[in-house]
Amino acid sequence: MNDVVADFIEYLTVVKNYSEHTATAYQADISDFLDFLEKFNGMSPLPRDMENVDTIAFRSFLADRQKRGLSHKSTARALSSVRGLYKFLGQKYGIKNDAIGLISSPRVPRKLSKAIEASDVESMHDAIRVIDNGEPWIAARDWALVMVLFGCGLRISEALSIKNCDIQDRPSVLRIVGKGNKERLIPVLDAVWDAVDKYIKMRPFGNGSDDSVFRSVRGLPMSSRMAEKVIQNLRLYLQLPDYVTPHALRHTFATALLAGGADLRSLQELLGHSSLSTTQLYTKVNMAEISNIYSFAHPRAKEE
Repeated sequence: MNDVVADFIEYLTVVKNYSEHTATAYQADISDFLDFLEKFNGMSPLPRDMENVDTIAFRSFLADRQKRGLSHKSTARALSSVRGLYKFLGQKYGIKNDAIGLISSPRVPRKLSKAIEASDVESMHDAIRVIDNGEPWIAARDWALVMVLFGCGLRISEALSIKNCDIQDRPSVLRIVGKGNKERLIPVLDAVWDAVDKYIKMRPFGNGSDDSVFRSVRGLPMSSRMAEKVIQNLRLYLQLPDYVTPHALRHTFATALLAGGADLRSLQELLGHSSLSTTQLYTKVNMAEISNIYSFAHPRAKEE
């Protein structure tokens, strides 16, 4: 099975253009399933054995993951990975299995995204100056990062992948390659460019055309963990809620646009969501805010 799985992972990365991170997650899920089958049947499965896996085995796999304390979300993803493998087996090797079609994924509750108050984002500017008092260029970098996340609605990985050549001459739109190597264009506000320009002028290294914009103290490309640490320090300094993370700045961008009248399709394009249902979560956030306003301000609310 190892050669077949390797073939499948290559198909995901080369043909489907899945990211390395996504392909690694698929491989881990499939390895977990094959390890379970080996224990369940008492022998390592061969490709032809995959056709004979029945509903009992699939349901036992899901039960085993629950017994190990794995979340419904993780198990739903694992089952999706296994379905993907079977689809590949059918297309390339003629190995079909009808039993997996009878297995339902665990129900995963969809959490509402939490946005940061706009006033808290503004407070981050002064907080950064205090926290990074000894390194003015680091303070400029951290504020530029906050502005890119908040002003463009980027994922942290997308923000850190921006290169100097991408932002030369302050283009009106930023070309971003997101999940699944999908490209999208993001309009950039002057306030974002002002913050980025100030940082670049103060930055002591990383000025090559192909260098990434955001750099560490030692001049290396900034990592996701470093960026998360920047927001964590701001959260602790300003005593903000635990949900204040780099991704929360993206949520704030989305809810602000929705409140300003942006339609869901446009928001979907800006956020790089493959499914409109993901973007629709923000309507629930907005309705929650409207409900709160209603309950406190509307005269009829008190009567009810």
